[in-house]
Amino acid sequence: MHKIYRIIIFLILVILPFSTNAHVQHYDDLNRIEFDIYRNNKHIGTHTFSFKRSEDQIAVTSEINFKIKKLGIVLYKYHVNGTEIYKDGKLIKFNSKTNQNGKLKYVNMKKEDGKYIIDGSSYKGEAPIDYLLGTWWDHSIVEAPAQISAVSGRIIKQNVTFLGKEDVKLGKKNYKTLHFNFSSADKKLAKDKKLNTDVWYDEKTLYWIKASFKKKGKWEYKLSSIN
Repeated sequence: MHKIYRIIIFLILVILPFSTNAHVQHYDDLNRIEFDIYRNNKHIGTHTFSFKRSEDQIAVTSEINFKIKKLGIVLYKYHVNGTEIYKDGKLIKFNSKTNQNGKLKYVNMKKEDGKYIIDGSSYKGEAPIDYLLGTWWDHSIVEAPAQISAVSGRIIKQNVTFLGKEDVKLGKKNYKTLHFNFSSADKKLAKDKKLNTDVWYDEKTLYWIKASFKKKGKWEYKLSSIN
């Protein structure tokens, strides 16, 4: 009975608003989103998204920059540039380049004949169009059966669990959020390949507010500004 109750609550609180607004046009008023990145509670970098519109297309450019230092010496650095192109609210093209502490990764992806064609450093092949790009800003990812890595093109089949409503305070601002956990559907994956990320979306706007995961430390992405 308790499980059925949780499912009903999930449908009322989550599926209805997501089904009504589950498209890129929901973000028509967005111009820029900025996140601060923390590792073990120490600020190490930023993640930004910029939105540009022209006729029936939207270009979403993103950049991740962080460095891990010890005693002033850079031990690890990470930089990503990516561009998502949407037409009539649907992703038609994505490209990214990543420098992971000297190791280069990439994704070149396009929509063709009702599917995605992916050329990535970890996967080359096709994917259904209901698999969404794992850049997190689009709340529709909570309904996707799988996400496509924006770094390497790897396909990650996922389980999404709604953990409830939560109040989140970032700086001087308070947000009423919907809290989700994303985990890998394939339990046989190596530990370093498994998805296990908590993500919070604003209850009213469905904007991405925060993310948290553990991988050689505790990582957090916290919204710093949005306009």
